Amino acid sequence: MSKFRVGRLAEDIKRELSAIIRDLKDPRISEMISIVKVELSNDLSHCKVYVSSLNGMEKAVESVKGLQSAAGYIKREIFTRLNMRKSPEFHFIADNSIEYSSEIDKILKEIEKE
Repeated sequence: MSKFRVGRLAEDIKRELSAIIRDLKDPRISEMISIVKVELSNDLSHCKVYVSSLNGMEKAVESVKGLQSAAGYIKREIFTRLNMRKSPEFHFIADNSIEYSSEIDKILKEIEKE
């Protein structure tokens, strides 16, 4: 499958995942969660979803556990919303990129004050 189509479908999945996660009622899933990146395999069978939280890495790891337990529901919703022939298996991975970028921002602001 062409990389253009896979990339476009990955962006569609990212957009729909953001909407689906807002509707989930699992208390383990943080309200301040963000999807950083979605990697879709060329055969559309696996999808790695990198998740980050503004509340830190611990909340991101806890949110990943909640998302893994809701993976079946998420898979079905993606399948129906995007009219796909087959829905990929979702693998959620905790990422600390938002926390890391806020640390860099804080350091840059301190340097700017000097």
